[in-house]
Amino acid sequence: MQKILVTGGAGYIGSHAVVELYQAGFQPVIIDNFANSQESALHGVESILGVKVPLHRIDCNDAEALRAVFAEEGSLRGVIHFAAYKAVGESLQKPLEYYQNNVGSLLTLLTVMREFGVAALVFSSSCTVYGTPDVLPVTEQTPTKQANSPYGATKQMGEDILRDVAAAPGNTLRTILLRYFNPIGAHASAKIGELPLGVPQNLIPYVTQTAAGIREQLTINGDTYDTPDGTNIRDYVHVVDLAKAHVVAVQRLLAGTGELVETFNVGTGRGNSVLEVVQAFERATGVKLNYKIGPPRPGDVPAIYADVTKSVQQLGFQTSSSLEEALGSAWKWQLSLADS
Repeated sequence: MQKILVTGGAGYIGSHAVVELYQAGFQPVIIDNFANSQESALHGVESILGVKVPLHRIDCNDAEALRAVFAEEGSLRGVIHFAAYKAVGESLQKPLEYYQNNVGSLLTLLTVMREFGVAALVFSSSCTVYGTPDVLPVTEQTPTKQANSPYGATKQMGEDILRDVAAAPGNTLRTILLRYFNPIGAHASAKIGELPLGVPQNLIPYVTQTAAGIREQLTINGDTYDTPDGTNIRDYVHVVDLAKAHVVAVQRLLAGTGELVETFNVGTGRGNSVLEVVQAFERATGVKLNYKIGPPRPGDVPAIYADVTKSVQQLGFQTSSSLEEALGSAWKWQLSLADS
């Protein structure tokens, strides 16, 4: 089995990617410092797969520890780099930490990859690189704008760094930049899913925790945006679909297909408002949500969703799950937490 290093592999998206990699015939190797994840996710992964996945408990900013992992594992064929802080709101409060962690870890990783001759990288990017777009849906050719948050800025910087590396003389690194839209849902087994630490920063965990009675009320952040119902519009992609996109990207890199750096949107191609998500959740689960309208949240763009034509035609990837299916899986995951 070809070994693929997965940084942040115990996180929400990372754990689902580990499952899909293994089931596609790869040997995932996890790096995680558990700053924003929990070991229970790895127990879930192992329960799904029936095997223990190699784990290295280190920080990607620690160059010596990272070198030790590369040396110990040997013959790594590629890396998927998830490890990053990811909350827009928190990044406005802690910009220095976001730049140090998100940009610093990428630089350290690239240095060690070059030292060990590992030349395939899937980079976890984000639709936040588009800022507030003038035209919807956004394609990969949509100009990036000044980021609305330090988090978005770190993703823009990461992409710029990787393009500069690709343009350098003698470069052999092949990179795919996956610009995620809004991951939601959980594995069908309900053994892994989104597990936020403390108060959720993302919509769907807050929805499911409110439905479960953990939170008294869901606050919708603003209803005066320039959208049909006044609430934010996002492209919500099932996390299992997103995980499968990473497998396809790894396969493309190892086959040597395409350019040295390629960018792909990973979304459904459809936008749904926050109120539409609430209504879809109620349809999918039969549970009524207690919610209110609150003030807009700093850093939020009014609306963004993907044009996925390039991903379908060139990457050969398309999502398959509906919004209701994703929300139903998130609710099943929430119920499993109550039972555990």
